[in-house]
Amino acid sequence: MVTADDKYRKILRDNWGYDDFRGIQREIIDSICAGRDTLGLMPTGGGKSITFQVPALSMKGVCIVITPLIALMKDQVVNLRHKGIKAAAVYSGMMHADIITTLENAIFGGVKILYVSPERLSSELFQKKMSHMNVSFITVDEAHCISQWGYDFRPSYLKISDIRKLKPDAPILALTATATPKVVDDIQDKLGFKEKNVFKMSFERKNLAYIVRKADDKFEEMLHILNSVSGSAIVYVRSRKRSKEIAAELCKRKISATYYNAGLESAARDERQKEWHEGKARVMVATNAFGMGIDKPDVRLVIHHDCPDSPEAYFQEAGRAGRDGKKAYAVLLYNGSDKGKLRRRIEETFPDKDYIRLVYEHLAYFYQIGMGSGQGCRFEFNIDRFCVAFKHFPIQAGSALKILSRAGYIDYDEESDNKAQIRMLLGRNELNMLDSLNERENAVITALLRCYGGLFSDFCYIDESLVAQQAGLTVPETYMILKDMTARRILHFIPRKKIPHITYTQRREEMERLVLSKEIYDNRKKEYTERIEAMINYATNDDICRSRQLLRYFGEERSTDCNQCDVCIAHKKHRENKNEQKRAEELITELLSDKKPHCITEIKSINFNRDAIEYAVEYMLNEEKIYLSDGMVVLRKGRIRSNI
Repeated sequence: MVTADDKYRKILRDNWGYDDFRGIQREIIDSICAGRDTLGLMPTGGGKSITFQVPALSMKGVCIVITPLIALMKDQVVNLRHKGIKAAAVYSGMMHADIITTLENAIFGGVKILYVSPERLSSELFQKKMSHMNVSFITVDEAHCISQWGYDFRPSYLKISDIRKLKPDAPILALTATATPKVVDDIQDKLGFKEKNVFKMSFERKNLAYIVRKADDKFEEMLHILNSVSGSAIVYVRSRKRSKEIAAELCKRKISATYYNAGLESAARDERQKEWHEGKARVMVATNAFGMGIDKPDVRLVIHHDCPDSPEAYFQEAGRAGRDGKKAYAVLLYNGSDKGKLRRRIEETFPDKDYIRLVYEHLAYFYQIGMGSGQGCRFEFNIDRFCVAFKHFPIQAGSALKILSRAGYIDYDEESDNKAQIRMLLGRNELNMLDSLNERENAVITALLRCYGGLFSDFCYIDESLVAQQAGLTVPETYMILKDMTARRILHFIPRKKIPHITYTQRREEMERLVLSKEIYDNRKKEYTERIEAMINYATNDDICRSRQLLRYFGEERSTDCNQCDVCIAHKKHRENKNEQKRAEELITELLSDKKPHCITEIKSINFNRDAIEYAVEYMLNEEKIYLSDGMVVLRKGRIRSNI
């Protein structure tokens, strides 16, 4: 008879080649397979995927995995299919027909693991199809995104509790790498856990040395660190502009680098990430858009050029170093101006309530929305034009719009996806007679004509990943081919882009009547302020081990010094210096114990650390343990302090 233990280990061994589970993987698997709502807290690199992939294969039905990381879900689907595991994904940008096919395959048993982006959950189509699925359990990856007290709250995650009602018997597996005790409770509450059930792995990373480096010239310090530590590296910055500038400057200094931010087109981001993954670029200079789901185990160094605004964000980003278990470094560059910059973010993120009301009023002027009207109206939103028109700063205006969105007056969608479009500029006969196309270009044209109709008469929405798949190319390669053929006027390609949208969710109110409740504004501002202050404290506290500081923030009170952070190293040097000074004092006292005057040069020639001897002489003179008489050093009798 095969036991559950044997069954799970066999699945693990047959599919992933591991002989046994590690950390708390097994406890989480046992819990979810027993039908219990389960929250697993595992640090970056802790093997979260195993905790839902193994039980998904052992249980009847389909496991639904909710994750915001489209690139990650695509990679995992490909990897699972290579192992012969039936996996699929549903996300924005897919063709309607492909979504239906995927969901119906999940209904009829053709899918074991179905990845879904949180935005899909509110879709009527998805909910209708899901109601017919045999769902084994629901996995919520990056579960801290559901907590309003977390650092990365995403409103789309609140829809998870709604779909749970469709499958009340399917247990929930929530997974995250960063959560304070308060967020842990909130996750379980928001997901409707039948009972509290948490498995927590220590957040300690014994191979990762946390360093805070005080530096007036951050770039030069960063350059020094990059030249001192070999291997792949990530440099985190706050602005898109700075990511580009620093990458360019590093290249000038003979360090291969590329950059990544949300302002780049999807294909460009994919290409840069691939370049870094393959080691063609040693350093990735990125904003926090280069975030969760980075699967590169051999990152030796993560440098924060700019301070994140929470220990959670810092821990998550720093944790991308050393996932292979080998020695790695997480370095935070800090100087005197950073404290003020961090505190200014509070006012930028939570502007004054009267200012928020003014932005609401100006938004109505911008779209000419009359009082009592506008409900349901949706507009493309150009924040730069809006700010120029009404003399606002983009950061503060954007924050005001987010707060108005949370308050329910508008829906501010910063990343509304506009699909790529194609139209053929040459007729079908002209295209057939064209002999200048190479093999790859022909493959793209063939894929387009096979997948889409009406390309010769009008623009047609396309899925670049589908075209790439059909052509046997990567998405970045397909993108560049389409751009080139656009330049040669063979076709007209409009790349996929993200355009912000504003939707009025209720009728326009008088600005004086806008209610910004304590829960929406005051409580959130307080939480954000506390995270900022915690980050400042981490950067400036040179008395407590860095690892200990982070662990205590996440509720781990029992910990030991890491003996490898800058604080521990400084303490070690201090202890060593004190020991050396003590020994130097003993040697000087021994020399002078004959109660005779000795020349200072004789003392300084004692065979010991010269700096320690000189410091000991100065110290003993100040403490009046020795004194000078006619240029000679004399041991004070009984070391009694008195005037000479």
